[in-house]
Amino acid sequence: MTNTIAAAQTSDPAANLSGIAGWAVDLMEAIGAPGAGLAIALENLFPPLPSEIILPLAGFTASRGNFSLFEAIFWTTLGSIVGALALYGVGAALGRRRMRVLVGKVPLVDIDDIDRVEAWFARHGYKAVFFGRMIPLFRSLISVPAGIERMPLGIFMLLTTAGSLIWNVIFVLAGFYLGENWHIVEQYSGVFKKIVIVAVVLFVVYWLASKTVKYRKNRAGRTDGPPS
Repeated sequence: MTNTIAAAQTSDPAANLSGIAGWAVDLMEAIGAPGAGLAIALENLFPPLPSEIILPLAGFTASRGNFSLFEAIFWTTLGSIVGALALYGVGAALGRRRMRVLVGKVPLVDIDDIDRVEAWFARHGYKAVFFGRMIPLFRSLISVPAGIERMPLGIFMLLTTAGSLIWNVIFVLAGFYLGENWHIVEQYSGVFKKIVIVAVVLFVVYWLASKTVKYRKNRAGRTDGPPS
């Protein structure tokens, strides 16, 4: 009898999942498609929860007949919007004045840097919100500056919905059609995420190096100033 149960569990790929994958599947099987939406809403609020795992699993769970493909896409996109709106609210509550005060206290950061970022977001904010929904790490974070800058809520929701829908459809469909091989999606998306992380690290290193050089030059200029 024990061997029969073990064999049944082995034949069921969902029974062998653990960690985030197991938690996501359990949630979806417990409350259906809304569970996929809840998982994605939490992923927006807690970026360590990877959508690259949750979304293909939503498609995989749909392929098992727990809910329809349309429901998987609808609820995950709704979850994306809810999570993004929550972070937009955080940014709006923080506001430009508090943000400038807080960021201005960060070492090596000048008010001019903040002004440049704000000017960039004023020019490219719409594109940043739309495309940011399709970039790991930035998917969640892009909602905060949109709230800080008080991007019109209707436009923010439209851009967030469009960007999230594209991202979600790709990964949910991949999980749906790959079925038990859904983890292949995770492997390829993991490469993309690593590229993004490396690019961010290189940018931060370059920025720190340039700011350090500028700081030392300014300090040397004050030290070597003309005698009084």
